[in-house]
Amino acid sequence: MIYPHDFFPKGDLTSLEDLFELNEPVWEAVARLKERLKALVQPNLEGLPLGAPLSETFILFEGELFLAQEDVQIVFGDATKEKLLVELSGRILPGASVLCAGAVFMDHEIEIGRGVLVEPGALLKGPLFVGDFTEIRQGAYIRGNCYVGPRCVVGHTTEMKGSIMLEGAKAGHFAYLGNSILGREVNLGAGTKLANLKLTRDNIRIRVNGQTYDTGLRKLGAILGDGVQTGCNSVTNPGTLLGPESLVLPCCRVGPGYFPAKTILR
Repeated sequence: MIYPHDFFPKGDLTSLEDLFELNEPVWEAVARLKERLKALVQPNLEGLPLGAPLSETFILFEGELFLAQEDVQIVFGDATKEKLLVELSGRILPGASVLCAGAVFMDHEIEIGRGVLVEPGALLKGPLFVGDFTEIRQGAYIRGNCYVGPRCVVGHTTEMKGSIMLEGAKAGHFAYLGNSILGREVNLGAGTKLANLKLTRDNIRIRVNGQTYDTGLRKLGAILGDGVQTGCNSVTNPGTLLGPESLVLPCCRVGPGYFPAKTILR
């Protein structure tokens, strides 16, 4: 009940071996994320201006970074549904990513996948991996040491640090993800906060079926299994583990501790 396969059963776990040790407790992925990102991230934004809002929109296509000038047309459709389209001199550029004017990139330790949209006002710090067809929306704040998988949404005024989002996870509005993991197709309601630091500031301990595990971590937020949904303005305590398909109703405080699959928390 504490291993990756207990939380992420929807797909082939071998695809997650860059992030997880499959025979170790799932929270070890948070503990080792920084070092794993160093090996995983292949920066591809060399030449992009750093530390201030981009004055112009850039296109990333097949490893080439260039300005979106008059011969470039952009259709700002839903990137997660592959409806973001870039046309250069009448030719569609399949899988082109768009880095909008007004976005801020603080360093080059960032890898951007295919078909990604980074909207104005987003601020990104590395190390950071952003998977294919993901949206980083206006006002998002990614503070580094993060893995954002394919077809994810990091939404308006959403802040994340030291966290993992697996394929299809969405934190669309006013969320905080601190040292947390979102499984496949997790959806956070507006205002969801995944707190990561105890008021007493000691190690996070998690009780599972009568046994207490010391994670060795002072900062650990929530680990949400595949398909978990949280209602608006819900809050999880540090060290909260929710099994797949669990539901957290709006304005609910949850945890700490382990909750099995399909739990409904009121």
